Amino acid sequence: MNIPYGPLLVVEDVPNILELLTVTLRFKGYPVITAKNGKEALEMITKERPALIITDILMPIMDGYAFVQTLRTDIKTHDIPVIFLSATYVTPEDKTFALSLGASRFIEKPIDTEDFLLTIAELLTQGPATLPQPLEDEEFYTGYRERLKNKLSHKNVQITRTERLHKKLPKNQVPAFRQLLMQAMNDKEQIRAELDEIQKILKLQ
Repeated sequence: MNIPYGPLLVVEDVPNILELLTVTLRFKGYPVITAKNGKEALEMITKERPALIITDILMPIMDGYAFVQTLRTDIKTHDIPVIFLSATYVTPEDKTFALSLGASRFIEKPIDTEDFLLTIAELLTQGPATLPQPLEDEEFYTGYRERLKNKLSHKNVQITRTERLHKKLPKNQVPAFRQLLMQAMNDKEQIRAELDEIQKILKLQ
């Protein structure tokens, strides 16, 4: 398959998901480059412009929302089509905010492979898309803060429920739930760190 304008860039911090996406795309003939967060992805784009970007939202260092806002406010990258992937930011409000940033599509994890590949093919063949105007900084950070606050509240509830269950489970089920708990706590810390940064930025506005 010929991609005339560059490779597909996959931005994902979870190694097994990154590998799955990369293998799936390469098996279909797409050239693929990868990054583990938004900051790393921006550095890669300066070296090789991708035809399409597929990015997770919840990532360390620079998450998907901040990454795409940066793309859209740069004349050199504002028109690169973006697919958001997420297992965490999946409420209607999360999706609306993602699309307001100029994302072309939003796909929930776990990914339906056929739908994922069809979406990529559509975006690569449809020609230039009409994108919304980039959000002003204050509008972006205010909306971003609300998404983070909602997600932090959700993670706190999830952790409380998992901890309560953990004490009552049969021994053979404990490891799986312990892994879920650790992932939820890790997500919570990432979200809290991002929220702290946004609060600081908004105070300087």
